[in-house]
Amino acid sequence: MLNAENFITDFKGTGGIIRESNEDFIVDEVPLTLPSGEGQNTWIHIEKNGKNTLDVVLDIARNLHISRKRMGFAGMKDRSAITRQWICVSNFNKEDLPNLEDFLYNVKVLDVQQNQKKIRIGQLRGNMFKLNIRNTNNPDEDVEIARSVLDSLEVTGVPNYYGFQRFGEIRSNTHLVGKALVEGNVKKAVDTYIGNPNPNEFNDIQQARLLYDEGKLEESYELMPKSMRYEKYMLNELIHSKKKHELDETDYIKAIETLPKPLKRMFVNAYESYLFNKIINERSKIGINKYYSGDIIIDNNENWIHEIDENTIEEQINNFTLHPTAPLIGSKVPIAEGKQGQIEQKIIEEEKISQEDFQCPKTPKLGSHGIRRAVRFKITDTNVTKIDNGICVEFFIPKGCYATAVLREIMKKNV
Repeated sequence: MLNAENFITDFKGTGGIIRESNEDFIVDEVPLTLPSGEGQNTWIHIEKNGKNTLDVVLDIARNLHISRKRMGFAGMKDRSAITRQWICVSNFNKEDLPNLEDFLYNVKVLDVQQNQKKIRIGQLRGNMFKLNIRNTNNPDEDVEIARSVLDSLEVTGVPNYYGFQRFGEIRSNTHLVGKALVEGNVKKAVDTYIGNPNPNEFNDIQQARLLYDEGKLEESYELMPKSMRYEKYMLNELIHSKKKHELDETDYIKAIETLPKPLKRMFVNAYESYLFNKIINERSKIGINKYYSGDIIIDNNENWIHEIDENTIEEQINNFTLHPTAPLIGSKVPIAEGKQGQIEQKIIEEEKISQEDFQCPKTPKLGSHGIRRAVRFKITDTNVTKIDNGICVEFFIPKGCYATAVLREIMKKNV
């Protein structure tokens, strides 16, 4: 996890590795409601192996010859995992649905139902995880270590870090694209996204990125694999513009605009998440389940608590009915006071940015006002079992929270 250095549990780590295969990382999305069987919208329950949600949604829209805007889903799911979730096609009858498995690679259709309402981002309770940690130090002993860690986290909560998938698992640079946008350097944002080869990528992708860095746009486009569809969208726009004139800032803005809305909105959000992790790392050193004067407190519905009873606040935090917060820094989000406020101000100053920068005047639709987010989350339904060369851990966590924040406390390493 980027910027996650501190641990809140004192137990020694189990060590080990995760994601030796996708089968080691199983995620079941838990929706707010299940489809009723009646209505004008088609809900599809899918199981994906090695595919991210947005790719599947785009593939279905293309094969149904409909707008991507008619597709809906509640949450983005990992590529390096087996994940189950509901997606939706609005104003569509399930009888008209072709066999999706004919054109969706590594996707199973588990169920298809009609429903009155569509699925929108965020409409889920959370996710149930079943995760294998392999090659641990001592599987017999590690079951007990993991059990002790989970028991402790059930009391304190889990530091609410953002995981690597927020920044890109293979090439963690989404936040760098966002930072460039916040700084008002759109060309740098595009260059960062398309160029800058990473040694962990396949050789043809590395070479395509290198060609882009050398200004060879058409050669880069031709070598870039079809799987890198977003890079190709942007390259195609730049090539088209370059045939007319020397590229300028407007052309780079147009290149950004070729991307799907969920992706291009994620850039600045990823930078906010990067800063949030820095803040959470510092907060974890003084306690994520404690109240300090000046803290901004929210309830489980993310409503602000404006009148704090200092006689009961600690009990309410211990009961997980109220939570201290940290900011996803944006143009309008309030900064805390007291110890928490000092942490937040320090991070802003270290980054040499201002809150106003998050308005992103050159790409205003991608700017962010910011929000306050709980510094910890609740973990429930925990279980640990031994497997042949390690342990299997199971747990439920709320939407928007990352399983790797739990695993790093068990393994005592960043994952």
